Amino acid sequence: MKAFLKTVPKRLRGFLNYILAAIVVLLISFLFPNNVKFKYNYTESQPWTYSSLKSAFDFPIMKSKEEIEKETTKLKGTLHPYYELNRSIVTKNKQQFQSNIDAVLNQPGADSTYVEVKSNLSKYLQVGNQILDTIYKGGVLKVDPLHQNKNKDFIINILDNNTTNKRKIGTFFTSSTLNQTLVNMLSNCGLSNCFFLKEPLQELFEPNLFYRDSITVQLHEQALQNDITYSRGIVKKDQLIVAKGGFVTKEIYQQLESYKKAYEEKITQDKSANWIFLGYLLLTSLIIGVFIGFVKVHNPEIWNNTRQWLFLLMWILIFSYAVYLSVKSGVISLYVLPFCIVPIVIKNFYNARLALFTHIIIILIASFLSPLGYEFTFVQILAGIVVTLANVSTRYISKFFTAIFYILLVYQGAFLGLSLVEEGTISRLTWGSHGITHGWLALNVFLTLISYPLIPLLEKLFGFISEITLIELSDLDKPLLRKLSINAPGTLQHSLQVANLSEAAANAIGANALLVKVAALYHDVGKTAAPVSFIENQNGQNPHDEMDEKQSAKAIIDHVTDGIKMAKKEGLPKVIINFIRTHHGTTRVEYFYRNHIAKNPDTEVDESDFCYPGPIPTSKEESILMVADSIEAASKSLKNPTEASINELVDNIVNSKINHGQFANSMLSFSELETCKQVFKKLLKSIYHVRIEYPDEVQQAAK
Repeated sequence: MKAFLKTVPKRLRGFLNYILAAIVVLLISFLFPNNVKFKYNYTESQPWTYSSLKSAFDFPIMKSKEEIEKETTKLKGTLHPYYELNRSIVTKNKQQFQSNIDAVLNQPGADSTYVEVKSNLSKYLQVGNQILDTIYKGGVLKVDPLHQNKNKDFIINILDNNTTNKRKIGTFFTSSTLNQTLVNMLSNCGLSNCFFLKEPLQELFEPNLFYRDSITVQLHEQALQNDITYSRGIVKKDQLIVAKGGFVTKEIYQQLESYKKAYEEKITQDKSANWIFLGYLLLTSLIIGVFIGFVKVHNPEIWNNTRQWLFLLMWILIFSYAVYLSVKSGVISLYVLPFCIVPIVIKNFYNARLALFTHIIIILIASFLSPLGYEFTFVQILAGIVVTLANVSTRYISKFFTAIFYILLVYQGAFLGLSLVEEGTISRLTWGSHGITHGWLALNVFLTLISYPLIPLLEKLFGFISEITLIELSDLDKPLLRKLSINAPGTLQHSLQVANLSEAAANAIGANALLVKVAALYHDVGKTAAPVSFIENQNGQNPHDEMDEKQSAKAIIDHVTDGIKMAKKEGLPKVIINFIRTHHGTTRVEYFYRNHIAKNPDTEVDESDFCYPGPIPTSKEESILMVADSIEAASKSLKNPTEASINELVDNIVNSKINHGQFANSMLSFSELETCKQVFKKLLKSIYHVRIEYPDEVQQAAK
């Protein structure tokens, strides 16, 4: 019962992880379209790889995008802008003309100056109104800037209430032609003082024809919809579309595109949307289910940590919705989405295998949501492989940018190759959709740079530790390390040696060398609380001479708990604190334990008084540090180090850890442990300058 209760938290955590995965599956499934998918993939100018295809029903052959654009351009050349006639301006200006005449005749001295005008005022008013009618009937045009450079024969549409008339733009009066027209009309008006009317009339000739952009756009769109046909010809039921082994010519490609559209519309109408949703739900469940299996087998530490599992699911959900919004809006291409951010970030926190697998899972789901074909899937998976192969470590910024450059080359090269296969010539790739897609891919790589500042942010949110932080923590001027160098210089030297041993072993088996190196620097910081309790910091006097064995053991053991407190207070990452907690596991303080037994042979000994609190290591890096720490400390006891004594020391320490169950929860395999042993032996021999042991006959010859 007690053993079962211990497993309850783990079982609940696993159940919660399944619930989170199910929620992600459900949220993604709602993004899929409710129409069926065409079951054939094809490319223009490529062989048809399926059996002969016949039409299951009649369908129209839709014109290609290029054909429609060509017809649209041609039709737009026959469409003309719309100008609206404002009749109220004539009435308003006639009233203003009367006021202008009255103002002139009421001026001082006007009685003597305009005697003839006053006596024939009605005729002057009549002539002026006739001129206004003539001018406005011809139309005073306010030319829009779009049409200023058009020739005189350019035709425009005149909207006059509910009627539309076409006229050449050169037949209208404009501000530049009105003045001369008015002079000519006044010269032939038949009155003795015709030019009296020039000033009252001249300021009244404002435009009464204005360009209407919104009406023009609306009526042009209607004309395009009414006059452009989007289909040409029809394919009858059971008619052969493409034969097995045949090539997908341009004409056949357009028939296939038309059939695909008609098929998806028709079959969707005949089928239930619930079955389609169920199909997508099943596919998504299979993909996420495979992902769960991979994580449980290869990264159980993630499955046992709900926050880390949520971190992985987060990427799948984010990019699924990004693809959905991109397709729905149609504003940006899917090729601009920086999918490579995911493997870059995950590789920095975990490993290349998990990074690539997560990337593939995301691309598989994106391919269901995307209208793009296999080209999209191929390009994105290839880019993800490059990320896992390239050194995108944030430890070295120059290498990071070099890796980004490789991603750009692969993106551009892969799409160029696919485009050449489709088009069969490079001449069509410079402009149009191919050139645009290359631009989207370049922007994609630029956005991938976001991963660099994103890593420290995610580190804080999810409790990870990045190489950026590790490099910062390795600075010996950090408070805890500076305190260690001042209060316990012997321990610092020990820690530096352990760091070198651990780093070399980690590199040999592909573990996180930087992590274990930095952890080794901090693993004994607790010794600064009582540095003289440890032999490497003693200078003659040994405080253990005045303690019994239990007190001495406690003083030694306390450096673990003291170190944990100091690390937490300093705000060190949790992963570093775990190294401090596990670097002695649950081993005994053997020296004082054996002394206590020797002095008290008849007394029952509570072994827990001499054991470290643990827990035992769980990761490869924690196990490496435990062994390296013990080996480095024990090697100091070798009075005359030889190759044989060093080999024996390393073997004995490792065997002791195994016998005491210190690697029971470790991910370190026996083969990896053997590799670490060889590294430790080699380095210790180098440190102690051990010479090669020659056979006896060689030694005699040398003498």
